[in-house]
Amino acid sequence: MRNVYIVTALLVVLTLSLLGLRGTKFTSPPMDVFPEWAFPGMKYQPKYKHQGSSEFFADGRADRPLPPGVVPANFGPLGHALITDDHMADGRASDGSFAQGFPAGVEMNHEFLRQGRDSYVIYCAPCHGALGDGNGITKQYGMGATPTYHDGRLRDIAEGDLYNTIANGKGNMLSYADKLTVNERWAVVAYVRALQRAQQGSAADVPAAHKSELGIK
Repeated sequence: MRNVYIVTALLVVLTLSLLGLRGTKFTSPPMDVFPEWAFPGMKYQPKYKHQGSSEFFADGRADRPLPPGVVPANFGPLGHALITDDHMADGRASDGSFAQGFPAGVEMNHEFLRQGRDSYVIYCAPCHGALGDGNGITKQYGMGATPTYHDGRLRDIAEGDLYNTIANGKGNMLSYADKLTVNERWAVVAYVRALQRAQQGSAADVPAAHKSELGIK
């Protein structure tokens, strides 16, 4: 019989816990199970609102002035709002398709390719390999689905499609929009094209002024 009382009491407590206080409005904070000393500096932190005050800073303001030299980032929502060229910002043509070629705002030179190489080595080479052949270090640890840039499909796709993959990710590849600026993404696209060209080039591609340097007649 005692067990019946215990079970009944538990059911009453459970019922009251789930249904008994529904719709009730409380004017005081909920009971704090963990005291402040158990979580110093973590659970109880000051919350500052816009144009609020703060005793921490000498001027009494919670809002802090921007450090010298700060400039708006050209990636993320704000950065895209600053770029009016869809080709540059999103890799899209006027009809919404992926754009062929590079935006007019991109200056293709050695420095631009060097920038693309540096970003590629940091963010792309671990998976895609230094040559863009998909034989990066991650392949040694079981990632076998990384494509090579040197198959016909990826050699023929639009530059805007490559840019879109860098910006938004694709398949197992995550977005790099938070790591690479718009200009840096296009620099990576240019370097990928250079890697592809290096694997498919011939003596006919060498300018006449430089053929003698390579012993080409």
